[in-house]
Amino acid sequence: MKTALVIMAAGIGSRFGGVKQLEPVGIHQETIMDYSVHDAIAAGFDKIIFVIRREMQETFHKAVGERLNLLCSRLGVETGYAYQSLEDLPEKIDISTRQKPWGTGQAVLACKGLVQEPFGVINADDFYGRESFVKLHRFLSNVAERNTLCMVGYALENTLSEHGGVSRGICQVDEKGFLTDVTEIKNIVKTSNGIQGEGMAIDAGSLVSMNLWGFTPAFMELLEADFRKFLSALDAQSAQCAEYMLPVSVNRFLKEGRISVKVLKTKERWFGFTYQQDKSSVVSAIEQKIAQGVYQADLYSDLYGCGR
Repeated sequence: MKTALVIMAAGIGSRFGGVKQLEPVGIHQETIMDYSVHDAIAAGFDKIIFVIRREMQETFHKAVGERLNLLCSRLGVETGYAYQSLEDLPEKIDISTRQKPWGTGQAVLACKGLVQEPFGVINADDFYGRESFVKLHRFLSNVAERNTLCMVGYALENTLSEHGGVSRGICQVDEKGFLTDVTEIKNIVKTSNGIQGEGMAIDAGSLVSMNLWGFTPAFMELLEADFRKFLSALDAQSAQCAEYMLPVSVNRFLKEGRISVKVLKTKERWFGFTYQQDKSSVVSAIEQKIAQGVYQADLYSDLYGCGR
């Protein structure tokens, strides 16, 4: 079965202080996105869709787009672009003073019409690890039920920043491995007494969501109808700042019994740019993986003989 990967790269990255999706971290100026594309292709994904803002199109193409388009073309992997815009709405509302798009839910909806196959969704600035893409692709290649989705779950201790608190969605899973609830906890930090968040201790092995999802095409229908409902409930003030976030919608659909979500556990360590100081840690982690032979110094060299 054909599978696609949607890479959300339209975020502004205010806490990081720049366009963090395009920050170089590899030996040859590769971005985290390069490593995700590499792992997705190696896992068997057939199509890559980049979600960007039109105003960053030229910058994106110069930094990574031209290189990735050429790579995918040589490997027989389809590429496409979706453009997330604050004006791209199914309902007319006053957005005269709004400055940014509507969040990750709208980013996925920007791909409507480009994705007709089961698809994964990732953040461009997050490193997820090879095993995660293998498990995601395997699920999507065999999914039979239109409303059965998946999420890759990480151990909390493998997702923290050394430079400040983070927010994480703590997941509850039933005996069959399906998601039952997600509770967001803010300001999670490592302390001398273990991991704590919002004044309470948290098990280091708790499963958390890092926005690595697997969906069927039918999910677009649910999301579009829900986005319309979200917009219709906004007043003039909330229309200027409210965000339509993908995890919130998934959790709501789950509570309403409209979907089921299989949790795919991974032992991979997640890392990314939450704070500017995280960059050195990311670069060091990439260097270590190259030294261990997980990746080649010439990142994509191992793909050209893979027989795609």
